[in-house]
Amino acid sequence: MAVALESTAASPAPGTDRGGRGQGSLGYVGRKIVSSTASLAFILVFNFFLFRVLPGDPAKSLTRNRLVPAEQVAELRKSFGLDKPLLEQFWLYLGNTLSGDLGISYKFRQPVTSVIAERLWPTLVLVGTGTLLATVIGLRIGVRSAWHRGSAFDRVSTGSTLTVYAMPEWWLGLILLAAFAVGIGPFPGVFPTGGLVSPGVDPSSLRGIADQAWHLALPVLTLTLAYLAEYSLIMRSALLDEMGADYLLTARAKGLRDDLVRRRHAVPNALLPVVTLVALNLGFVVSGAITIETVFSIPGLGLLTYEALRVPDFPLLQGCFLLFSVGVVFANLVADLLYSRLDPRVRG
Repeated sequence: MAVALESTAASPAPGTDRGGRGQGSLGYVGRKIVSSTASLAFILVFNFFLFRVLPGDPAKSLTRNRLVPAEQVAELRKSFGLDKPLLEQFWLYLGNTLSGDLGISYKFRQPVTSVIAERLWPTLVLVGTGTLLATVIGLRIGVRSAWHRGSAFDRVSTGSTLTVYAMPEWWLGLILLAAFAVGIGPFPGVFPTGGLVSPGVDPSSLRGIADQAWHLALPVLTLTLAYLAEYSLIMRSALLDEMGADYLLTARAKGLRDDLVRRRHAVPNALLPVVTLVALNLGFVVSGAITIETVFSIPGLGLLTYEALRVPDFPLLQGCFLLFSVGVVFANLVADLLYSRLDPRVRG
């Protein structure tokens, strides 16, 4: 009786542990949101000064470096606001950005938000589809390679994915472009050599949608192959670490089939590193999309960034960089929150 009373007194009240976990979860979410906000604040400041160190004068570049009077160049610089002190330009940029005004593009003479909105969709389709395919296919290859370690499939898949991963995105894109768009020897090209839609085709029609998908086939394939190996190797390594765990031996001892042990127990735990990797790689995927869009002449944000760099178009570069950065920070925040749901130990 005394032992029972002592045990009851020592145990926490009902719901206390759940409340502690809830408070810990809220604290974890709060810390991650504050950290993401601080990252965005740093990016906002860094975004201004990053492109000011680029060589070249936007006013002279837009006049194509012709022999124009210095007065006209000075007037053009004044219209861009480049004649003001750097600190004054910074405070003006900061206030406008916080109010949602990203400025006027030097090259297109349109609001940056409008220029970005026109080019956003191709990049979203390219990056989204390429990332999704690379993740799904890479995970399946990694799971099968680890579960059949040392098999012919494991050796071939690991070697081939590593070979493709070692190729730069632009070089791989040029190879696929030469092989499947231009054609090699007696084999004619099948895919378009560039662009997003064929001349004379309405992009909003059903035929136009199919035509855009056909134009994006090679760029999506390039992006998928470029990042396929990383997901495959990480998944393979994580699953190999889990295969020797005691809980898998226990599951097998209970009579579960091998495929159920893999699907229900091993793979969910091995997915944890991949969740973080997908978010961290988003920044690299976006940078890869810049080179791929340039190679395939896809009118997306990647090609737009390349065009803005040639001027340099400060407001447009700032807008693109800010959009890319916000996307990466948001993806990492989602990954951190998802990771805490999959593995509650990280909340501590």
